Amino acid sequence: MPNTFSPLKKKLLDQLTFIYKGVEVEQLLPEIAQELIDIMDIGDKPDLPIPFQNNWSEKDVCLITYGNSIVKDNEAPLKTLKRFIDNNTKKQINSVHILPFFPYSSDDGFSVIDYSSVNESLGSWQDIEAISGDYKLMADIVINHCSSRSAWFQNFIRGEDNGHDFFFTASPDDDLSDVTRPRVSPLLREVETANGTKHVWCTFSHDQVDFDFRNPAVLKAFVSIVKLYLDAGIQIFRFDAIAFLWKVVGTNSINLPQTHEVVRLLRLLIETRVPESVIITETNIPNTQNLTYFGNSNEAHGIYNFSLPPLLINTLLTGDCSYLKRWLMSMPPAQDGTMYFNFIASHDGIGLRPAEGLLTDDELGELAQTIAGFGGKVSMRTTETGEQKAYELNIALYDALQGTVNGKDEWNFERFICAHTIMFGLEGVPGLYIHSLLGTQNDYLKVENTQQNRSINRHRWEEDALKTALGDDSLHHGKVLSAMTDLIDIRIKQPAFHPNATQFTLHLGVTLFGFWRQSLNRKQSIFCISNVTDKPVKLVLSELNLIMTENWIELISGLEITSITENLELSPYQTVWISNQ
Repeated sequence: MPNTFSPLKKKLLDQLTFIYKGVEVEQLLPEIAQELIDIMDIGDKPDLPIPFQNNWSEKDVCLITYGNSIVKDNEAPLKTLKRFIDNNTKKQINSVHILPFFPYSSDDGFSVIDYSSVNESLGSWQDIEAISGDYKLMADIVINHCSSRSAWFQNFIRGEDNGHDFFFTASPDDDLSDVTRPRVSPLLREVETANGTKHVWCTFSHDQVDFDFRNPAVLKAFVSIVKLYLDAGIQIFRFDAIAFLWKVVGTNSINLPQTHEVVRLLRLLIETRVPESVIITETNIPNTQNLTYFGNSNEAHGIYNFSLPPLLINTLLTGDCSYLKRWLMSMPPAQDGTMYFNFIASHDGIGLRPAEGLLTDDELGELAQTIAGFGGKVSMRTTETGEQKAYELNIALYDALQGTVNGKDEWNFERFICAHTIMFGLEGVPGLYIHSLLGTQNDYLKVENTQQNRSINRHRWEEDALKTALGDDSLHHGKVLSAMTDLIDIRIKQPAFHPNATQFTLHLGVTLFGFWRQSLNRKQSIFCISNVTDKPVKLVLSELNLIMTENWIELISGLEITSITENLELSPYQTVWISNQ
């Protein structure tokens, strides 16, 4: 009988066998494999997906936003958001990541009550489909945990119906000392249920209860959720907190082999249903661990480049690019079928764990101290030894770059644009947080209201107030939006900025950070060089080995390079993109 299985079912069965080895469901695996095929409605597709396909290009730029980052009275925020994007960035930005738009109970959406509904305060599935009809839409699969107010968890408490066996429990007497924690709250939450006292595993907070993927019903539930989103036109899936998915008592319960296999299985199902779909894993962990989520080009299509934000910000605050350059040289090129998802600001803070081992503890401490001096907050975590350690810096990026380690200065705008110009040039797809696009600053009132550090960078703009701010020449918001869209206009026209185009790091000292990009057809070269200091720096063009017979132009300013023996003086935080076409 196994010989009659289609290639798809055979592959699924191999994956399920690996995932559930030692779990008392092994005899049910052929049935489970068929159920997954049926849920995704892919039974008539005999062949496996074609590997190593790049479903992205230099034209891909993703806007990261909450559904209600911009609001207007008596209008669904998703409609307001779409109008803003249509009117201001439609020519530049082709992808949108709307952070969790489901009913939730905490963590600004990441404690999901119902995965199948759109939060009524934001809009409807029709509003989501209107956006997915015009843009590549990314949505979150909050796969590690859900809200304690969800129907599933309430059924767990009652001990009946769907969800009664969906959640991971452990005993307070278990050895949990090695468990990796991103928070300081106790790992286990005591819950009284119809079946007695249970201790539920909560990686993040006691309102965010962790699923037990040892139960295949949990996997099937999430495959159904993925199918629902695909049908709504969602093309890109962000797997939130995926590293913590599989737990084994007595281990660190992070990045376990079963977790990686679940990602591979979901990729197989998603690609078989919609070949152009993309999975991006959100793994805010040390860089070497993060890279493992590429697998062998058969796991995540994209991984968040979590080391970039702390290293780039540190570079601009210190005026020394040594660590950023060293890290860039160590990054392997993304193989076809995979890509880096670059970002320097998001709804979360600036994670410090991805910089561990890249910056020293003293340097991380100086970075945290500088950010705190600019009005930022420092969030802590409990280490494996029980110590409290800085985990995340919470600050609006515009405010994070208002000075250097020596204090505030007059180069805030230039430093901020420099950071984004570097990101726009790097290998990978750039993700641009809406509050960076608008130059939004720290929201202290929201922090006071929520008592959550991350709220500092989750401002909610009233549409009329935003229009006023963008049109006020005395403010920086309109200037930031204009500079950003101008840069993206240039970027999306350059084949050398394809996410998989060749990249080499340049060695120009510590004050000039540079790298070279070459298009996939090898016809275009771009030298991307930034002055990362608050002083003018001379760029010696002869050090770049420009080919004399080609015509070179600086893309941002339009300056023609008439002689490769001359020097260019770069102003503080100026970036040049020197191209041969």
